[in-house]
Amino acid sequence: MTGFPKKCILDTNVPKTANRALDSTSIPQGFRPCVLACIEAVEHVVKKGGLVLDSNDEIFTEYRNNLSLSGQPGVGDLFMKWVHDTHWRLPESDRVKITANGASYDEFPEHMGLRNFDNSDRKFVAVANAHPAKPPILQATDSKWWGWKTALQEVKITVHFICRDFIKAKYSEKMENER
Repeated sequence: MTGFPKKCILDTNVPKTANRALDSTSIPQGFRPCVLACIEAVEHVVKKGGLVLDSNDEIFTEYRNNLSLSGQPGVGDLFMKWVHDTHWRLPESDRVKITANGASYDEFPEHMGLRNFDNSDRKFVAVANAHPAKPPILQATDSKWWGWKTALQEVKITVHFICRDFIKAKYSEKMENER
């Protein structure tokens, strides 16, 4: 994927996938373009500084729990260090207030197609929905999002699937296995 948006929200799996470049022998056949696209996305966000987060640091905490704060050894870890070092300098308008409400958020859109949306991912959607510009969410490998893409579009949430072919195939495979 090229042409990343100026402002965006990164699902944690984007920098985690970028980190997979560290061990190229473990990258499945055909998955290398996804890893490279995630590296490109992370580098774009760091260079442009257009990251949108929540003001309660829930997204930051998820990053910190999944990436190395030292900034090493991978590109995703370098992103974590950058977020740590700069998140308080992001424009206040890009540190969005979201309000926890049980396992969800007041800012999470109501839509029948989103009833079963993962609780752990609701913060990303709540932030996108609460931000005045509704910045897109960059998504790499979580195929469940592919199943929610229409409902998200209907509530004006944009998801950029960095690894579109991979995620689409993975979702189709899951749906086939559930039949």
